Amino acid sequence: MATRVHMEALSPTMEEGQVVKWLKGEGDAVAQGDILAEIETDKATMELVARGEGVLRKVLVGEGAAAPVGDVIAIIAAEGEDIAALVAGLGGGGAAADGKAGTDAGADEEAAKAAAAATPGTETPSPAAETPATAGATKLEAVTSAAAQATSPEEMATPSPAQAAPTRVKASPVARRLARDAGLDVATLQGSGPGGRVIKRDVEAAAHAAELAATAPAPPVTPWPSPPDTEFEDTPLSQMRKTVARRLTESLGPVPHFFLTVDVDMTRALAARKRVNELLAARAAKASINDLVIKAAAVALTHHPECNAWWQGDSIRRFHRVHVGVAVAVPDGLITPVIRDAHAKGLGQIGTEIRELAGRARDKKLQPHEYTGSTFSISNLGMFGIEEFTAVINPPEAGIIAVGAVEERPVAVGGQVVVQARMRVTMSCDHRVIDGAQGARFLATLKSFLEEPAAILM
Repeated sequence: MATRVHMEALSPTMEEGQVVKWLKGEGDAVAQGDILAEIETDKATMELVARGEGVLRKVLVGEGAAAPVGDVIAIIAAEGEDIAALVAGLGGGGAAADGKAGTDAGADEEAAKAAAAATPGTETPSPAAETPATAGATKLEAVTSAAAQATSPEEMATPSPAQAAPTRVKASPVARRLARDAGLDVATLQGSGPGGRVIKRDVEAAAHAAELAATAPAPPVTPWPSPPDTEFEDTPLSQMRKTVARRLTESLGPVPHFFLTVDVDMTRALAARKRVNELLAARAAKASINDLVIKAAAVALTHHPECNAWWQGDSIRRFHRVHVGVAVAVPDGLITPVIRDAHAKGLGQIGTEIRELAGRARDKKLQPHEYTGSTFSISNLGMFGIEEFTAVINPPEAGIIAVGAVEERPVAVGGQVVVQARMRVTMSCDHRVIDGAQGARFLATLKSFLEEPAAILM
């Protein structure tokens, strides 16, 4: 019995997904649990696994296209099973969904080969690429159409939109697997098999050519590239950027923000970090200023649970454990991996975890439990030289701190001007949860911990 492949909710906040890559092609055998495709969610690229077994008979959503959660994006069925009615009901091409479903597969293949022979340089279209109007064409109609095309060189030079539509490339399963492992696109390969089919030796030859090209001397770099011909370029929104836009609108509009800033003397914090790194060197670990801020903020939150809270609409949830979300910039936007129980972890462990999570965040390999459930967040732009900024709260959290750069500045100490390493920290507060005095007390505790790091151990 046919199995519908649905766009699954691969993250808690996912509303739609984009097919990055199909790892199984139409006609490939599928076992339950096989990875069918890579799906870009609002946070990461996840794997979609098969919930049935048989043959991947029809792909309804191509690579690069998006579909809402719950939509059917493909069909798995037995090789000889008639899925024409099912495909037609889903609006996916009716009887043209599969060469074995209600059409003469042999006649179609012969007609396609004849069309290819009459039109040099074109690929043989697969039955899956046909529309319902052409799926029922007879062999004679297909050959006649091919002959007409062969006598119209102008049309060949400038294909119509229907002719230019992408078609499924014929390739053996072994060739597809080898191409995927080598990072090659089978659509770019010239097939030497029957009917232009891409086979194993074609992939091996292309991989060898790519290897030779990689070892060839690089061409000279043009120091002043010419400007592009077009005036601008519209970039489609990724799933992550869509979510960032929606979440910011949900936060900055409805959430009543207010901001508090403190200026911290980081002299002892820098000395403590240097000493900690000397001790961590034997374990091949290290701690950054950001790791120290995470630890200090987490411990400070245990003293001020009113700031370690969520707004629940009709209640306020205050947490007894501190899970810190750390903002990490990725190519498509922003994501906040979570350091769980940060108040109970050492600097070396915090540093190791955040670097490992940040690396996988940039590769879009985070699992949902690794970027959800934070009780408070930290955003640090100090490494970019930003002195001070305000961050937007990540609902339902009630607070986030924005950390600026550590820089030497003149300050008055005991009636004299001295130069100190200073750092500004700004807290964004949800006024529905945190009052001004509560936020100020938390920042005062955080400031005291950073100015005297030994107090974190008390």
